[in-house]
Amino acid sequence: MGELNIYGIYVPIFLIQAVIAFVIWKFVCIGTDRLIEKDLIALPGIFNISLYLIVLWVLHWVVIQITT
Repeated sequence: MGELNIYGIYVPIFLIQAVIAFVIWKFVCIGTDRLIEKDLIALPGIFNISLYLIVLWVLHWVVIQITT
């Protein structure tokens, strides 16, 4: 993918995507916390990690589709 030079500091593009995915994930967690409180999700830790990875994968796929 590459890297971005910000005032002489090289920042990987994937790191920027990970931060954006984290912000999106936090907004999605507002809705899923209700399901966790009602015990509809058995393992909330694994569910949250999986949900973050899905958001990161979708965001990475979108960025790749836009750049090619």
